[in-house]
Amino acid sequence: MVFRLVNNMIDLILNPDFLLVLLSIGFVISLAAIVWRMKNKQLIHYVFLGLMACLFIWAMGALILLQDYLQGQPIRIWAVNLTYIGVILTPVAALYLGLVFAHNTVKLRYFHLLSLLIPAISLILLFTNEHHGAFYTYYDYAHLTSADALGWYFVIHTAYSYICITAGLSFLAFFSIKNAGFFSKQSILILTGVILSFGFNAAVTFQLISAKFHYTVIVMSLSYILFYFAIFKYDFLSIVPIALQRVVDHISDSFMVFDANDNLIDFNKTFIDTFQSEADITRKISIDTLGNRVKGNPSMYNLLRKFRAVVKRRMRLTLEERIMIKGQPRHFSIEATPVYDKGRFVCTIILLKDITDIREALESLQRNQEILMEKERLASLGQLIGGIAHNLKTPIMSISGGIEGLRDLIEEYEDSIGDSSVTSADHHEIAREMRDWIDKILPHCSYMSDIISTVKGQAAQFNATDEIKFTLSELIHRIELLMKHELKRYHCMLNINCLSNNQIEMKGEINSLVQIFDNLIINALQSYDGRQGQVDLTISEKGDLILFECKDCGKGIPPSVRDRLFREMVTTKGKQGTGLGLYMSHATIKGKFGGRMWFESELGKGTCFYIELPIARSYPKPVLTSTQGNGVPRYAQTQT
Repeated sequence: MVFRLVNNMIDLILNPDFLLVLLSIGFVISLAAIVWRMKNKQLIHYVFLGLMACLFIWAMGALILLQDYLQGQPIRIWAVNLTYIGVILTPVAALYLGLVFAHNTVKLRYFHLLSLLIPAISLILLFTNEHHGAFYTYYDYAHLTSADALGWYFVIHTAYSYICITAGLSFLAFFSIKNAGFFSKQSILILTGVILSFGFNAAVTFQLISAKFHYTVIVMSLSYILFYFAIFKYDFLSIVPIALQRVVDHISDSFMVFDANDNLIDFNKTFIDTFQSEADITRKISIDTLGNRVKGNPSMYNLLRKFRAVVKRRMRLTLEERIMIKGQPRHFSIEATPVYDKGRFVCTIILLKDITDIREALESLQRNQEILMEKERLASLGQLIGGIAHNLKTPIMSISGGIEGLRDLIEEYEDSIGDSSVTSADHHEIAREMRDWIDKILPHCSYMSDIISTVKGQAAQFNATDEIKFTLSELIHRIELLMKHELKRYHCMLNINCLSNNQIEMKGEINSLVQIFDNLIINALQSYDGRQGQVDLTISEKGDLILFECKDCGKGIPPSVRDRLFREMVTTKGKQGTGLGLYMSHATIKGKFGGRMWFESELGKGTCFYIELPIARSYPKPVLTSTQGNGVPRYAQTQT
């Protein structure tokens, strides 16, 4: 008995059909185990596992039916029912596999449940088939796929199954070709699997070939083995084979791809949405044809001429371009990159990033910055003019007094004409007194001339780009003239200690630099909060550089402001300040003078600003002394 059972088992295993079904079950179990053990599983993994479960049920039922057939035993109805559970659910699983492959995810909605309606009816009629024969008119293994054994409902079941299988396999094939290309490994495997499963089942259904029932499960297993390798071994984005085209369609940047023959082979939805209004854009057209289609738009036509040169020469290109689209200017940042595979040119990818909003924001920011700069300049100018007006009172009064003295001497001289008592010595005395008054008036006129020249320079545009040379002596002289009133106003003293030759020259716009030092000194004066104090401006040489140190002993800069001082427009003066002064000073020192500006500050102890500028030309250093008590170097020729 045991010997007979062993012989029967050996005969079964050696039977090619039985062995193939057994191998199919082994493959299904192996694939399911591999996918189950994958980490970070996504929806497509679980759908594939569901499909493997349906195939396993189908294969197990087919194996039992085949075993009974080979051993000459009568067909078991429950085995038929078990087989058809897998047969009925497999098409639905195939449909969802294709949907998830195409869209990465599927949110279950009510109409998705409708896809289970026909399978549910099929299962009910299958299990009650003995009462109505709607599924099978009779059961015979050799005729399970024959038309004479099939009931009227089997046609509905078969039609629905083919709709699901056709839709699912179409999604797999279409999106694989769309994403990977027709001749990619992924597409070839999926197309082979589609042809095997769909072609064989269709041939059997329409009686084009005669095949045993278990052959369908063998072919279906082979197809899904191919699908496994296509989906999980040749995927694009990690393990999840989402539709790459759908991804790039949602990218905000436009792109174009030209092949080795200069034909436009691909682009994304953003490109179409942006440029379709200007030309009829289709795939497989040459760049010359595309250029002819946009001749009505000169900006696009010129851009495509540049693209043509890039594509022809296989070169890289980066540029910004202004293009008219629907009559409106749009700005694009463009990058063209040739792609090579093992030294062979494949294609040229052109990316077009719409930077119109960024450009408009920058222009708006620039306009606002210019407005703030102008306000700051006018505020400084108003403050400057107020100080100058105060400074001009003294020389004007002195000149007025000198004129009155000259008037008196003129009247005295007129009265002396014809007076015999007036001697030649008296005439010489009158002339000497006139000369004395003139000598007193001349310095005041010179001082006023300097003041007017300085104010005129500071009233010029802050963004002037004149690159002229000036000496330290000129710079110091202007600073002293403009700061004289502010020093009196704040009851403070400015000590200028120049440790370098005052004839050293620097290159740049002197008025901009004067305004920067005025701003630093006024900030230093304000840091004393009305208390008396002093500001030390030390000038020294460091090789080919001049170092300015503007130091005060005021309240210092709060830590919360220090890190943002030159990067943002911040101020500690509240509504009385904009923060633009130091921000623009730093930008001007770097941009216009090629120098460096930094600071050190300690809360409650004071602040020191450093400015380092290149020397245009230097002279031999003289022996220097420190400044006088009023902050003027002893060699500086200024009028007080």
